[in-house]
Amino acid sequence: MSPIAANLQAIRRRIFEALQGDSRAIRLVAVTKSQAPEAVRAAFAAGVRDFGESYVQEALPKIAALEGLEATWHYIGHLQTNKAREVASHFDWVHAIDRPKAAAALSRAREGAPRPLQVCIQVNISGEASKGGVAPGEALGLAREVAALPGLKLRGLMGMASLTGDVGSQREQFATLARTRREIEAAGIPLDTLSMGMSHDFEAALAEGATLVRIGTAIFGERKGRKAA
Repeated sequence: MSPIAANLQAIRRRIFEALQGDSRAIRLVAVTKSQAPEAVRAAFAAGVRDFGESYVQEALPKIAALEGLEATWHYIGHLQTNKAREVASHFDWVHAIDRPKAAAALSRAREGAPRPLQVCIQVNISGEASKGGVAPGEALGLAREVAALPGLKLRGLMGMASLTGDVGSQREQFATLARTRREIEAAGIPLDTLSMGMSHDFEAALAEGATLVRIGTAIFGERKGRKAA
């Protein structure tokens, strides 16, 4: 068994244990930024079908090199509007919509495509200025705008907790995202995705209702010069 396959086996076991008998489906996105195509193939061989990238310039050659691999590509980085056409053309999901302008740019680029682009709104659940996303109280307004745009399918919310080892603090922040989802659904906009939880905190995210986790370091190991994902 390859190291990547062994890591994935351990992560799946931890996910199973964190769910404590909850039968909800969990989508595991392997974050492959800074990883070579060979690492993506190894993860694919171990059963992963969803891969996340944060940098357009890095991702596009990698996606091209892996053409023919039946993978689903998630753009999880900050979206610059001048990159919207490239993102809309090469990715299946976008996780970090944080303003109407970005959503409109994706909509224009994706309109007329056979399938809509699956999107999530990023909510700043940590309150840190260094993190993107709308404030929880602003998420409903943005959700209404995004849900009305052609070429896009609003699936849910994405959030990142602060980098802390305090599980109680992690859970409190993830609970904010879950509560925001419920508020948006109560307003008549159905959502099925809570994209939250990374290598250092995915178990806390699962405890608060995550349906999608984005894991890089725990699968591929540390990369110098990169933050854990």
